[in-house]
Amino acid sequence: MIVFDLRCGQGHVFEAWFGSSAAYDSQRDAGLVRCPVCDDASIAKAVMAPNIGAKGNRGATPPAPPAPEAVKHALAALAAAQAKILKGSEWVGRDFADRARAMHDGATDPAPIHGQATRDEAKALIEDGITIAPLPLPIVPPEQAN
Repeated sequence: MIVFDLRCGQGHVFEAWFGSSAAYDSQRDAGLVRCPVCDDASIAKAVMAPNIGAKGNRGATPPAPPAPEAVKHALAALAAAQAKILKGSEWVGRDFADRARAMHDGATDPAPIHGQATRDEAKALIEDGITIAPLPLPIVPPEQAN
């Protein structure tokens, strides 16, 4: 695993882990790497301080990054928890914001739903007091699943 500091076109800096430098390049080129703050896909590597261990007389060496197996296990557990939560939920796709607002306003019966919303739609829902939460992992819409 390799960690990069990344910067979006809006100047937000964030950290992301990849299996290799080539994996980062291919995911960025495919538009899969996006800013977690503004959802910008214009991503580049930010300047990073090198991770050089201290001399023996200068203190402890920083902890090593998590082992790939530990990361895989944590992601698998997170994916299983998300799948369990979504099991009784209906995929509504791009209608998410409208459906959530209709439920909040009492126009339709409340029911668990999940789908897609733009950043502006999500912000408007939250500002109107409608409780929503982003999913921690991306999902494949049913119409795109094999």
